[in-house]
This record gives sequence, C-alpha cells and structure tokens, in this order.
Amino acid sequence: MSPTRTAVVTGAESGIGRATALRLSHAGYRVFAGDQRLNPENEALFLDRQISRSVCDVRSEAAVAQLISTAVAETGRLDLLVNNAGVGLVKPITEVTEEEWDRCLDTNLKGAFFGCKHAIPQLKAAGGGAIINVASNAGLLPRAHDPVYSISKLALVGLTKSLALCHAPDRIRINAVCPGPVSETGMVNADLDKAADREAMRQAFIDASPMARAHRRMMTPDEVAQAIEYLASDAAMMVTGTCIAIDGGKSLGVPPKVS
Repeated sequence: MSPTRTAVVTGAESGIGRATALRLSHAGYRVFAGDQRLNPENEALFLDRQISRSVCDVRSEAAVAQLISTAVAETGRLDLLVNNAGVGLVKPITEVTEEEWDRCLDTNLKGAFFGCKHAIPQLKAAGGGAIINVASNAGLLPRAHDPVYSISKLALVGLTKSLALCHAPDRIRINAVCPGPVSETGMVNADLDKAADREAMRQAFIDASPMARAHRRMMTPDEVAQAIEYLASDAAMMVTGTCIAIDGGKSLGVPPKVS
C-alpha cells in the first residue's frame, strides 16, 4: 500500500480488538491501538509490529479525539476506524442501576459516536475510508437475558446504517460486524469466571449457535478480525451500511434439534 494506510482500533489490547490490530498490521496498515488498560503481554509483539499503543477510555470524548489526532499527526492521514471497545451487562432491567446503564451505553454507543465524530472529517480529508463498528448479534435481535446490552448494540447498528447513508457521498463506508459468543475475549471470559460451572456455561455458549455446535467450538477473535479486514479492504468498496453476523447462525431463529 502506498502511501501507508492508517488505522485506529479501540479496545485493542485483548480479544477481537487485539486480533484486528495484528491482522491490520500484517496487511500493511500503521495501527494506533487504544484501550482502557494496557496489557503488558502485548508490549513486545505490538512493538515488533510497530503498533502504537495508548490508554484510551472511549467514554471520554477528549481521549478518543486524542487517539485519532495522534494517528493523523504521525502519519498525515486516517483511513480506517474500528470501534471495538465494549462491555457486557447481563441483568434484568429492574436490577440495572443508573451507573451500570451509563457504563454500558457510554462505552458501547457513545464511544462509537465519539469515534465517528472525530474520524469522519479525517477520512473525508483523505478522500474516503472506512469505519467498522463491532456490534453483536444482540444488535440484530433483542435478547432476554441482557436487555440493556441489547439496547446498546441495537442502537449501534442503527448508528452504523444512518451514518453509512449520510456519508456515502464522502466515499466513507460504514459497516458493522455482529459476533455471537467469541472465545478468549474479556466479555466471555468474565462470564465464564462468574459461572458456578465454567464448562457448562462454555457448552451453553456453543449450543446457542447451530454452526458453533456443529463444529463444537465458539467463534474465534481472528474469525471476526478477518471480516473486519475484508470490510476495510478495497474488495468491499461498494459495501456500506451492512451488518455481518458472525454468530454461527445464532441470530437466524429457532435452531434445529440436536440429532
């Protein structure tokens, strides 16, 4: 790629964000990774891949703006934003506190709003580019066990589609990926750690998706990262406003019975 393309990835220290940062780096992007906490285990690998790391709490507009402006200051351009930072919330709405609501909505939705707000002028200046929001299959259909999380992801899908329509004239493509349960992510690992029977919960995650059940495993972070790489690539030049479900068929409907 010439000139080198520049990407900003939030929530990049673990799971899908980490896999995405590494995959984009391998594809030739200069990657600027932000996360609320830096993982010491990534230091050598990210340094080797020339991935710049910084602390970024996406609930802060100033922090998101700084992450994007640093990328532009160092490379002169922005070509891609991946809004990946997110948190889960599994609770009936009658038990959700205002603080929990704010944390979930501010991280999953407002953080993406901040990213889009500050990335779009830079993408427009570069002649176009891409934004990819990491939503969830909870953004494709409501889920009973985590309604507030579902609200945040349904709204993120709405943001994706609305902004895709708004900024197509600027040659800015805005899409989303909607994963189901993904192994080795902070969100899934936290649920497993809280479970009375870790293995039973892991199996429940698998059984919820017919394709995952058929393959006897959850989706992986790199499988989601591959979809993000495609949406960022020139091969997806005419793809905008779409939401790719990477959930093993979980969002399709009532799964077939186990034979």
